[in-house]
Amino acid sequence: MSKPAAPLKGRAARLARLMPSTGPSTAARTPFVLLVVLLLGGGLITLLLLNSALNEGSFRLSELKRDTTELTDEQQALQRDVDSRSQPDALEKRARELGMVPGGSPAFLNPDGTVRGDPAEATAPPSPSPSPSPTPSTDATPDPDAPAAGAPAATSGSPSPSGSVSATGPDPAAAPSAENSPPPTSPGR
Repeated sequence: MSKPAAPLKGRAARLARLMPSTGPSTAARTPFVLLVVLLLGGGLITLLLLNSALNEGSFRLSELKRDTTELTDEQQALQRDVDSRSQPDALEKRARELGMVPGGSPAFLNPDGTVRGDPAEATAPPSPSPSPSPTPSTDATPDPDAPAAGAPAATSGSPSPSGSVSATGPDPAAAPSAENSPPPTSPGR
């Protein structure tokens, strides 16, 4: 090793005492520098992983928001469909297609068992069918098709929703076709 330099005098001696010696302190500084570098590197890697996780969550969130918007639009379309089918005229049309008839005057049971009102069996009013055109039609058999047009809906094999049939009609399948025929004296309707 080298010999120590000659003793310093004056101002240089005071500065030398303030400055630490170069030998053992540089060896003690190396682990500290490595520790700081490792901590900074670990912090940067942690920030990178955290940022990646946040970006992944952000992409997932935007995908879920898009799905929510699509499902909300679909739900609103279905609600509009339900609302349009729930309107009274649509319900009446669908009920007539199923063979239902409007109810008559209602009757009520009182708590003591007496009947209030006049119970009556519901009967279908004669439904208006298309009036025959004054000009001759080009169909080969226009008259037989008119009663048969209403018959498939009534004789499709499905029972009436109420399950009750008028006691006066001998044939339940023939009753709806008779109801679909126009009344003979209603040209003004």
